[in-house]
Amino acid sequence: MQALSGLPAQTDERILLDASGFDDAGVARLNDEFAIVQSIDFFPPVVDDPWWYGRIAAANALSDLYAMGAVPFSALNMVVFPSDELPLEVLRSIFEGGGDAVRESGAMLLGGHSVKDTGVKFGMAVTGTLKPGTEVTNAGALPGDRLYLTKPVGSGCLTTAAGKRKLSEDELAAMCESMGALNRLAAQAMMVVGVHAATDVTGFGLLGHAGEMAAGSGVDVVLSASAVPLLPGARHWMEKGFVSGGAARTLDYLGERLRVAPEVSQADQRLAADAETSGGLLIAVDPDRAEALERELEARDVLVACVGEVLAGAGNLQLRA
Repeated sequence: MQALSGLPAQTDERILLDASGFDDAGVARLNDEFAIVQSIDFFPPVVDDPWWYGRIAAANALSDLYAMGAVPFSALNMVVFPSDELPLEVLRSIFEGGGDAVRESGAMLLGGHSVKDTGVKFGMAVTGTLKPGTEVTNAGALPGDRLYLTKPVGSGCLTTAAGKRKLSEDELAAMCESMGALNRLAAQAMMVVGVHAATDVTGFGLLGHAGEMAAGSGVDVVLSASAVPLLPGARHWMEKGFVSGGAARTLDYLGERLRVAPEVSQADQRLAADAETSGGLLIAVDPDRAEALERELEARDVLVACVGEVLAGAGNLQLRA
């Protein structure tokens, strides 16, 4: 990353948020009423079923918009596909799954770009809108805030186990349903209540994204391992050693910023650090508004899990039992 430092900074006054921070998407002002929110994400297949792969990849990209409080407006497909090796029916199914998620979001799918190459990769460039000044960043958490998570974790180890044909049908179905679910309703709830900060939990895992929130906000974040909801089978397969490479990278990245209580098992530590795909929102809310957030989430049938709190500090993390 040091080789990329020193790139020219942008000074355009229309830019409200860019890649200089830890935010999930960039934000640019169009006028006093509208700003556009943009993000992009794509990755290799995380499941064998091409329809679910497309749906999950689209939900993952849209999640960056929801984390900022934006309403999705449009999307563009991005795909790398070896058409000499795989039938085009597979590509069609990927597109159908992704398109299903876009339609549910209310956005328009305007086209995209394809590259013929080895391996498969799919994702989307997405654009949303919001009123300037209403964007939710991951840098606004305040001491005393409560932290809520809106989806269970465990997709990292479960997709690893699925690649070895280890999961039961029920475990596989629950994993796909969770990763394929949009964060639309969770975002609606947090915008109705008004929250201090939010981020979506994806490649850096719960600990990694909580660490970004802590660093961006200049606070300490405390997470309770026992309060973190898990996908069916996640702890079992983590204890069997089916951990993705993301857990080690996240723990190495956090380094001395992370303190883990001795009572926390290695499996729980790795589950909190493991890479997630299309995870939930991690939301920091004033304690006086916590009950209101819980009510709004419950009314929308969204998972309600208070997983920690924010303390005064300097960007560090604690994982307690």
